Amino acid sequence: MTLAGRPDEAGRTATPGVPAQVDALGGEIAAGDAEAGERPQQARLLNIANILTIMRLVLVPVFVVFLFIGPHEDGWRIAAFAAYAVAAITDQIDGAVARRHDLVTEFGAFVDPVADKALTGAALISLSILDEIPWAVTAVIVVRELGVTLLRLWVIRHGVIAASRGGKLKTLLLNISLGLAVLPLTGPAAAVSDAVLAAGVVVAVATGVDYVARAVALRRVGRSAQRAGRPPGAQLPGAQPRRDEPVGEQPQDDGPKEVAGGG
Repeated sequence: MTLAGRPDEAGRTATPGVPAQVDALGGEIAAGDAEAGERPQQARLLNIANILTIMRLVLVPVFVVFLFIGPHEDGWRIAAFAAYAVAAITDQIDGAVARRHDLVTEFGAFVDPVADKALTGAALISLSILDEIPWAVTAVIVVRELGVTLLRLWVIRHGVIAASRGGKLKTLLLNISLGLAVLPLTGPAAAVSDAVLAAGVVVAVATGVDYVARAVALRRVGRSAQRAGRPPGAQLPGAQPRRDEPVGEQPQDDGPKEVAGGG
């Protein structure tokens, strides 16, 4: 939902020229050209961005079925790769489509990271069951994803931890490596897949540690702000304010943003 130059729920009015901010539920608060007093418009639940997200969620069981029907048959492996590739592509474009066309909804903000983690987790666990990816790798990635989600919930009252470039790189590396791992590759191509996966694990661990540090800092600053009577969530670079905070001068972060749980 976009509020542009209009009063928010608490009666405050956005200041023209202030950069857009993403709140904890994925709504976008932005200064715009709309006249004061205009009622905010809610994006329709059934829009192209949400359809892409739902498509990704539906493709997860399709991918798993294709993979296990013929785990040693090239045709079924290619079919599983196609399902995974389409799902991964929707992951790259649905959020951008939602923001560009003002289609951000709370449903999309909640379901999008769920679909991302379902796709990655299904691929990791399935390939581990087939003894093609070590269970240790799967455990590290799954624990990291759950940990980051719990961290965001831990600090949600103080602000939202925006996704880092490292988090986006981690997702890209995992999607590439898992996609290649699904294909019936041998020799140097298989070695490339293993190398990309190893890089993805290293980035996942490093960004996981970074998220822990950012969460602790955000919680500390937020609690100090509450004791001082200041609105939380605006004091830490990379953190986004909650929906009920006033729109004012916020730290600018030109990196990619993520809502609710990925990265």
